[in-house]
Amino acid sequence: GLNRHVILPAKLINGGIAGIVGVTCVFPIDLAKTRLQNQRPGQQVYKSMIDCLIKTVRSEGYFGMYRGAAVNLTLVTPEKAIKLAANDFFRCHLSKDGRGLTVFREMLAGCAAGMCQVIITTPMEMLKIQLQDAGRLAAQQRKPGIIPPNRLATTNAVLSRSYNVVPSTSPRVISATQIARELLHSQGIQGLYKGLGATLLRDVPFSIVYFPLFANLNKLGKPSPDAAAPFYWSFISGCVAGSTAAVVVNPCDVVKTRLQSLSKGANEESYNGIIDCFSKIMKREGPSAFLKGAGCRALVIAPLFGIVQVMYFLGVGEFIMSQSSLKLISD
Repeated sequence: GLNRHVILPAKLINGGIAGIVGVTCVFPIDLAKTRLQNQRPGQQVYKSMIDCLIKTVRSEGYFGMYRGAAVNLTLVTPEKAIKLAANDFFRCHLSKDGRGLTVFREMLAGCAAGMCQVIITTPMEMLKIQLQDAGRLAAQQRKPGIIPPNRLATTNAVLSRSYNVVPSTSPRVISATQIARELLHSQGIQGLYKGLGATLLRDVPFSIVYFPLFANLNKLGKPSPDAAAPFYWSFISGCVAGSTAAVVVNPCDVVKTRLQSLSKGANEESYNGIIDCFSKIMKREGPSAFLKGAGCRALVIAPLFGIVQVMYFLGVGEFIMSQSSLKLISD
C-alpha cells in the first residue's frame, strides 16, 4: 500500500550514494580490468592488475587511474534509479498472486531489471572504456619494438584524433562529451549502443547465477527456516554469489570490452559482432583469454556489495527523507 511509495525515494537515495561511493572506491580496479581485457598476447604492457595500476600511476599520475570515472559518477544514479524502479515494479507484479517471491521469481525480476538498465549501462560503459583504454594504447606505442611504424596508421578514424599516432608526442586528452558527440555525428544513436547485445549477455546471466546461489548460501546461515540469517552471513553470501556470478559471465565481459573499444593498437584485429569476436579470441588467444580481468571483477564485487549493504543498513536514504519531511512540517 502506501508504504511502498514512501520507500522508493529512500531506496533511490541509498542506491545513488552507494553507487557514487562504490565508483570512487573500485574504479581503479575496473580500469585495470578494461586494460587487461584489451591486451593481446605478445603485446602485453601489463603483467597483472597491480602491475597495471603501478604503471598507470607512473605514466598518467594518480588521477590517471580515474580516467572515465566522471562518466560513471554522472550516470550511476540514473542507472541505479532504473534498476531499482524496475526491480520494484517486477517484484510487485510477480508477487501479486499472494504466493510471494520465490527464488525463481526474484531471479526473473533481476533479469528484467537488468534488461531495463542497459539503456544507461551500455552507453556509459562504451564511453568509459574509450577513456580507460587510451593510456594503454599510448603506453603500447611508447614501448619499443612492438609496432612496426607502417602499422601505426591503422587506428580507428573516429578516435585517431584522441591519440596522436606519432609515438613521440604526448597524447591529447579527449573528453567523454567529445567522444559522444563524434559517435552520434558519425554513427547516430547506435554508435553509443555498440555492445548492447554483449551487455545483455553479461548482465542477464549474472542474475540467473546470482539469485539462486545467494538464496541457497543464505539459507545455510538461517538459525531456523523462518528467521533471517545474521547480517554478516548475508553479506558473505552476497559476496560469494556475486563473485562467482561475475567470473561465470566474464567471457561475455571480455567480448563486450573488445566490441566496445573503438581505438585499436597496431596488430589488434576488429570484430564484427559477438560470434565473430568469440571465435577470433578463441582461435588467436585460446580459452584462457576469456578469463582476462576475472580477478578484477571478483575483487570489485565484495566492496561494491558491502557499500550497498551498509547504506541500506544505516538507512541513509530514510534519514535524508525524514529530515526533509520534518522541514516541510515545521515550515
